Amino acid sequence: MLKKIILGAIILVLLFAAFIGWKVLGPSAKQPEGKYFYVRTGEKYESVKQNLEQKGVLSNTTWFDRLAKMRGYPESVKAGRYEIQDGMSILTLVRLLKNGKQSPVNLTITKLRTKEDLAGLVGRKLETDSLTFLTYLNDNDTLKKYGLDTNTVMSAIFPNTYTYFWNTTPTAIFKKLNYEYEKVWSLARVSQADRIGLNKSQAYTLASIIEEETNNNEEKGSIASVYLNRYRKGMRLQADPTVKFALRNFGLKRIYEKHLLAESPYNTYRYPGLPPGPICTPSLATLDAVLNSPQTNYLYFVAKSDFSGKHVFSDTYEQHLKYAKEFQEALNKEEQKGKRAKEETDSPR
Repeated sequence: MLKKIILGAIILVLLFAAFIGWKVLGPSAKQPEGKYFYVRTGEKYESVKQNLEQKGVLSNTTWFDRLAKMRGYPESVKAGRYEIQDGMSILTLVRLLKNGKQSPVNLTITKLRTKEDLAGLVGRKLETDSLTFLTYLNDNDTLKKYGLDTNTVMSAIFPNTYTYFWNTTPTAIFKKLNYEYEKVWSLARVSQADRIGLNKSQAYTLASIIEEETNNNEEKGSIASVYLNRYRKGMRLQADPTVKFALRNFGLKRIYEKHLLAESPYNTYRYPGLPPGPICTPSLATLDAVLNSPQTNYLYFVAKSDFSGKHVFSDTYEQHLKYAKEFQEALNKEEQKGKRAKEETDSPR
């Protein structure tokens, strides 16, 4: 009889152990919507536990709570973005969160035009909100240690993919961006900038204008030579993209006289020299086109009248007027065609 009682007790113990093992080691977690579970900076354990249930990662947190307390997780909550796999065990989940094994975030920067654009991108991808990061970009005291100010700060931003942890601070975010900036500006590129009479920020600003002027890589160097020749002669650059930037109207298809009156230091029709800062984040290829721009006598350029996306360059204003007239006439014809086509489409049948 005693043997049966002992055997029964052993079986109960084994069953209980198996039950606990299943609860702790068996598949328990479900992947939340969006794949990732987020723990905010400063968040407390009770909030994390509640969110695990609210986000559907765990149907209840009883066993998670027990194991988490056994392993000391409530005292060592770490902020971050954590990838939750379907069927993940509670033990694996506790280890993941306690050890802070985050999934990194790729911040891909392509062409941005304003600090607000950059701050918005950061705010969408990382924990810091856009307003906080924008405040950082608008703080001259913070930026001066990088040799930048609120006008030139965007010249430190090169299109690329930057990898961060989700809870990276604004300071650390910008530090990595600046690290890439320092890598780009090799001694060779600095020397090339000196050769054309520009510092790093000025070369980047000119590249930003070229980036907005054309997508044709073959012409970028020639267009840069036009602006460099004007700059050296003390002429106004009269770059249409700077007017769009001054107006913050990047959808303008055609610049009219009224647009040229925009009161802004970025309006190169009104103010001589380069704008105080870049008007977009140019590609490295465009920057190199500026740094390696050919020596020419070009002072003017205008889009070709065949709408090929290419330009025709001129040494004199007389030549330029001829080509500009051809383009304007072609543009007017295209607009008339568009109006007629619309009228035909809108007319009753």
